[in-house]
Amino acid sequence: MTLITPASREELVALYSSPTRHYHSLNHVTALLALLSTHRQHFVDPDAVEAAIWFHDAIYDARAKGPCNELQSANLAVSRLSGTAEPKRVAWIREVIEATATHKLPEGLDGPEEADAALFLDMDLSILGAGETEFDEYEAAVRKEYDFVSDEAWRTGRAAVLKTFLERERVYHSELFRGLYEEVARRNLRRSLERLGL
Repeated sequence: MTLITPASREELVALYSSPTRHYHSLNHVTALLALLSTHRQHFVDPDAVEAAIWFHDAIYDARAKGPCNELQSANLAVSRLSGTAEPKRVAWIREVIEATATHKLPEGLDGPEEADAALFLDMDLSILGAGETEFDEYEAAVRKEYDFVSDEAWRTGRAAVLKTFLERERVYHSELFRGLYEEVARRNLRRSLERLGL
């Protein structure tokens, strides 16, 4: 049963509908919810994952420094879910939202919680393994969100982000998403770095 109350959904839709959002928008949430629906049988607690999807980019300011957006989104989730979900589930949701800052698995999770965290983080990165056209649209949308950044600063910053994923032993944590997206994601990342001239 969904953990998202009608009031929370209304609040979240408003946040994701901000005109400053070009990729981290309601479309992104909808895409992740569709992936959750497609792969629901692989999740131990799909309702907690659904809540994490809804809240993970609720606060998004491209000018923010460090993991501010992720921490504030996690805090909002805790605030809105504490009355409707068990403390352990709320703690997991907070942890995995905060983990989207690096897309590294949180430490100390047990088997089922770790498995769901891996799948959640992988879904958030599924766009890296999209077809060329969709990937290019994603990159253009993210660039729009950072339109206040100079081209040179964008090239340097974006290349650093892309390299962190390309230099990992695996882009995706789960076998499911590695099978679906790993090869294409690596190709897209290399292509993007070439375009940046780095």
